[in-house]
Amino acid sequence: MARRRYTPEQVVNLLRQIEVAVANGKATEQACRDAGIVEQTYYRWRREYGGMKVDQARRLKELEQENGKLKRLVSELSLEKLVLKDIAFGKLLSPERRRRAVFHAQQQYGMAERHACRLVNQPRGTQRYQPTQRADEDQLTQAIIALAKQYGRYGYRRVTALLNHAGWPVGKDRVERIWRREGLKVPKKQKPRGRLWLNDGSCVRLRPTHRNHVWSYDFVSVRTHNGRSVRLLNLIDEYSRECLLIRAERRWTSARVIESLADVMIERGVPEHLRSDNGPEFVAKDLRQWLINTGAKTLYIEPGSPWENGYCESFNSKLRDEFLNGEIFYSLKELRVLAERWRVHYNTVRPHSSLGYRPPAPEARLTSNKGHGEVETATRFPLLHTPDGGYLKSKITALH
Repeated sequence: MARRRYTPEQVVNLLRQIEVAVANGKATEQACRDAGIVEQTYYRWRREYGGMKVDQARRLKELEQENGKLKRLVSELSLEKLVLKDIAFGKLLSPERRRRAVFHAQQQYGMAERHACRLVNQPRGTQRYQPTQRADEDQLTQAIIALAKQYGRYGYRRVTALLNHAGWPVGKDRVERIWRREGLKVPKKQKPRGRLWLNDGSCVRLRPTHRNHVWSYDFVSVRTHNGRSVRLLNLIDEYSRECLLIRAERRWTSARVIESLADVMIERGVPEHLRSDNGPEFVAKDLRQWLINTGAKTLYIEPGSPWENGYCESFNSKLRDEFLNGEIFYSLKELRVLAERWRVHYNTVRPHSSLGYRPPAPEARLTSNKGHGEVETATRFPLLHTPDGGYLKSKITALH
């Protein structure tokens, strides 16, 4: 027989009924038996509801229920606070991190999946999703790690372009997912390394419209290991973004600038315009007269406005970030050789974001100048596994 449950109103009514029977001379035990309860229940009810009216008993029951709810709520909040303090050292931005947080809350604190998912804001469908791994996932991961090691200053977009050139039909979203999973990132600073002892623009007054339309040149300063200063003359074609010249000298004069420009013009032709700042080497009378005689016009930016020479300034920043900051140069000759090798790589291999992640001159065969101390250089790239099981080997050689 199922045990009957009494509401507070019924309990108060039964207490009144028993009290009336006892007042009329009936024994308490008999009065309880007539009311359908045992004597122990009567005394327990009298201790809990004695002297109350029906509405007071109802309110007491409501308060007890509210108190129970508040206790459960406080308990849940305390548990959630403890769980969040344990699992959430930072923002849980990725579904995988939230998935691990839910598993931890379930195993360590015995939380239900629904409660844990609500706590870390994880959809239950995402929590129960079983990711599928592609057959080429491991090979692609190794290729990405190899490129990240070789080109430490490249992000996942530029690495995606290199993978596409190597034959991988992969998009930047998948590369970014693997990139983040493996903890890869471009470091803010890089440690220079020595090689000698190893075993082996928003404001542009004239926008370029075709090759040899506008060239721009500028100087970049660097120091060799002995502390002596070296200045590199960088010359680029603003339309194709191709680097035409990187020449390092301890000291520059207008005569050496003319000599360097002449070497490039003999091979590439005479540009229509040359953009530069107002440095003493660029505004020298003999240089300006020589440019007039060759048919090239000068474009000088406003003093103190380097953004007007934005193409060359952007190239200078890439040169410093990807090459100069990561090297220790023990001699001028070493600097010249490595700079020429980086120039060949920049023109033929390095994906350029403004060109749809294509190199400026992928088929170019660049010539190094023996008269300036450069020698024949060859840039070798590691073998990359391609999806069809073969290999891709990129090899670019600067010819005499």
